[in-house]
Amino acid sequence: MVDSTSSINRLLDIMKALRDPETGCPWDIEQTFKTIAAYTVEEAYEVADAIDRMDMHDLKDELGDLLFQVVYHAQMAEEQGDFVFDDIVNTISEKMVRRHPHVFGEVSVESQEELNHAWEQHKKKEREHKESKHKSVLDGITSGMPALRWSSKLQKRAAHHGFDWEDVSPVFDKLQEEIGELKAEIVHENNQDRIADEMGDILFACVNLSRHLDVNPEQALRDSNQKFIERFTVVEQLLEQDNKVMDDCDVEELETCWQKAKLQIGK
Repeated sequence: MVDSTSSINRLLDIMKALRDPETGCPWDIEQTFKTIAAYTVEEAYEVADAIDRMDMHDLKDELGDLLFQVVYHAQMAEEQGDFVFDDIVNTISEKMVRRHPHVFGEVSVESQEELNHAWEQHKKKEREHKESKHKSVLDGITSGMPALRWSSKLQKRAAHHGFDWEDVSPVFDKLQEEIGELKAEIVHENNQDRIADEMGDILFACVNLSRHLDVNPEQALRDSNQKFIERFTVVEQLLEQDNKVMDDCDVEELETCWQKAKLQIGK
C-alpha cells in the first residue's frame, strides 16, 4: 500500500523545487495567485469533463492536476508567510467535522430536508464570524463561479431565508412573464442592452425553475450540450452518406436530418 503522507510530501517537495528562485523553473517562479487562478478553474472543468465521460483513467489524471493547483497556491502562500499546505488540510477537516455533527457528534437528522437546513445554519454561523461591510445573507457567495452555479447558489441562499415561492406554478408564470418582456424589447431597434438584460432575466428564471424541480441546471445544460454534439454528429454522417455539404442544405433538409438523428440516438 502506498503511503499517502509520503506521496503528498513528494508533491510538495516537487512544487518547492519548481519555485526555487535559483534552480527552479523560470515559468513557475514568475507565476502569481492571479495568473494561476485561471488554470485552477480550467482544471476543475477538466475534472467535470472526465466525470461526464466516465473515463476513470482521465479522471485520475485530472484530479492530480487539480490537486497540483492546490499545492501551487499553498506554496505561494507559504513563501509570503500566509499559510502552508497543512493549514489548508486542517481547516477543511475541522470545517467538515463541524458541519456534520450528525456524523461526528451526537446530533440526529431525520430527513434530507432537515439535513439541508442544518447545513445552511452551520454555514450561516460561520459567516457571522467573518468581517463584512455589508451584512447581507448573500455575503460570501463568490461571483467567480460559473453563472448558472452562481445564480443557483444565490437563489438557494435566499430561499433558506424565506424568499421563495411555495410551489412551482408561479415560477412557470414568472418565466412566461420574462419571455414576454424580451419579446417586447426585440421589436425596438438599437436596443441590444435591454435585450441582453431581459435575456439574463429569462436565464435566471430558468435556474429558479430548475431549483424547484430539483434539477442541477449546470449539469442539465452540460447533458444537453453533449446530446447536441451526438445528434449533430449523426446529421453530419447522414449528409455525408448522401454526398451533401451542410452549408449547401436548406433549413427544411437539415431539420429532416435532425429528426432522423433524434430517432437514431433514441433520446
